[in-house]
Amino acid sequence: MDHRMFVGGAWVPARSHASTEAASPATGESLGRVPEGDRDDARAAIAAARSAAPGWARLSAFERAALLHRVGDVIEARRDELARTLTLDQGKPLRAEAYDEVDELVTYWRMAAEDGKRHGGLLPNSSSPGKRALLIRRPRGVVGVITPWNWPYTMPAELIAPALACGNTVVWTPAPSTSVAAVALASCVADADLPPGVLNLVTGPGPVVGDEIARHPGTDAVAFIGSTATGRLVAHAAAGKATLLEMGGNGPVVVLADADLGRAVAGALVACFLCAGQSCTAGERLLVHEAVREEFAARLAAAVRDTVRLGDPFDDATTMGPLNNAGVAAKMDAHVADAVGRGASVLTGGSRASSFRTDLYWEPTVLDGVSRESLVATEETFGPVAPIVGIRSLDEAIELTNASRYGLLAAVYTADLSAGLAFADAVRTGWVNINESSNYWESHLPFGGRSGSDSGLGRVGGSHPMDAFTELQTVIIS
Repeated sequence: MDHRMFVGGAWVPARSHASTEAASPATGESLGRVPEGDRDDARAAIAAARSAAPGWARLSAFERAALLHRVGDVIEARRDELARTLTLDQGKPLRAEAYDEVDELVTYWRMAAEDGKRHGGLLPNSSSPGKRALLIRRPRGVVGVITPWNWPYTMPAELIAPALACGNTVVWTPAPSTSVAAVALASCVADADLPPGVLNLVTGPGPVVGDEIARHPGTDAVAFIGSTATGRLVAHAAAGKATLLEMGGNGPVVVLADADLGRAVAGALVACFLCAGQSCTAGERLLVHEAVREEFAARLAAAVRDTVRLGDPFDDATTMGPLNNAGVAAKMDAHVADAVGRGASVLTGGSRASSFRTDLYWEPTVLDGVSRESLVATEETFGPVAPIVGIRSLDEAIELTNASRYGLLAAVYTADLSAGLAFADAVRTGWVNINESSNYWESHLPFGGRSGSDSGLGRVGGSHPMDAFTELQTVIIS
């Protein structure tokens, strides 16, 4: 099967006719050929978006909302097809995770439709008698959107849907390893009959297509979700434009001595093994008080053996599927080996599983006695590993959290609410969960990194991206 890009309301190949073969991380089977777009394709998509921008902006927020709800209707009608495509292309277990992502995808489109209706300006007082001042929210114009592979439906939607809702047109390039899922999502928008050029999809290598979208003078704002290293390149290319950047995380899950260990273990399972650990909100390190570390580690390892089922993602019993690509699997190899080399003990897992159709299946792994200098404790591993680092106090947990260059999210388990709030007050992260997994979020709430960290700039979630996707125009009436 040959897939196509969506530009100016038409399904088109790359102008060079170059393409790459997509393969399933779950089964190894071919998913067809995907266009390998280049700078010319990106420029054509930007031109289409610029042509469509004035007409789309002139529609009322209520007219745009009706069209976004229509996208939601198409997604709901294709729920089974979209979930299956997600499992094949990304590797998520069909029943345990893929259907949930499709359902959340509907939420993002419908939420943006309603938030767009309410995203108004202001009527401030004028300093001159008899004059009226209006502050009107205007769309930026063309928004470039660059998205990752770990949540290939919802992460694009949390940028694209609000950008469209407040009157912008969009040029979108997805991560190459989930381009097939991106085509499936774009087809829902296409079949909802939005005006040609309002949404444009260009598949291809990020250093080429993404770079062109970010730096081209035809894009007025750029929104990116992905790794810190790539995000910095995007920010440099987009210098001078409005930017929204959600980048990497190394968020700790802190377990204090008075924590409910059963609850903390349950939270750690979600933190470390949801999406096979491939989440910016994953529990990348577990900072556990020495008074309970040994018991916590034993209970967590037992829970992993009992409840986490690595397997065929189309099997209803599977709770964790393969990693998405060879690069993240190699990083798991290196980080686990580094931790063990520094003295960590493997309580369960510890290697790739060899009995599956691809070599991307990594065993759910619990490491105890992890050195705080280990790669697995300082970098974003992005794999199914629970690295346990011992601590001796709340102050030490705060110190280790703030020593990281990341500032996205942190979680703490404690019976003392005042200690939990003290943690939230002291750590420099954009989100803090108290007695809840790090992998807990609500789609309408603002999410993003603290300033000065390597976790990004601005906020996604609900209407919050609309602040980046619009600008205030001042109008004086005399």
